[in-house]
Amino acid sequence: MSKKEKKDYTQEMQLRSSRLARVVFFLLGTFFVVLGAIGILLPVLPTTPFMLLAAACYARSSLRFYNWLLNNKIFGPTIRQWREDGSVALKTKVLAIALLVLTLGTSVTFFVPKVYVRLVLVLVGVWVIWFILRLPTRAKKR
Repeated sequence: MSKKEKKDYTQEMQLRSSRLARVVFFLLGTFFVVLGAIGILLPVLPTTPFMLLAAACYARSSLRFYNWLLNNKIFGPTIRQWREDGSVALKTKVLAIALLVLTLGTSVTFFVPKVYVRLVLVLVGVWVIWFILRLPTRAKKR
């Protein structure tokens, strides 16, 4: 597949027959995309689970947005990987953990004056790292 060629994922969709259900799933999908985009900037808000939820919602509501999300150069590969074999690439895990440690570490060290808030941030960071580490890692292709 060339860089400009977009794959059609229509066969994976489970479009709902009810217009109301499609609207609700579309709104939820859009909400999850927004949360995932915010998660790029805020390390305690994980991006990947929200994008996976958005893909599931769009698969039930919108051919256009489902295809857009799965063909997206930033989010698409991780979503497709998860849908294919239920795993996350090691590179994605390492990047997520590194950014989390960098941003939370900077916040805790330089910007958060209250000790209890620092403790909460560290505990949330440890929980998110534990969550990421528990996700299955993609086996290397030979």
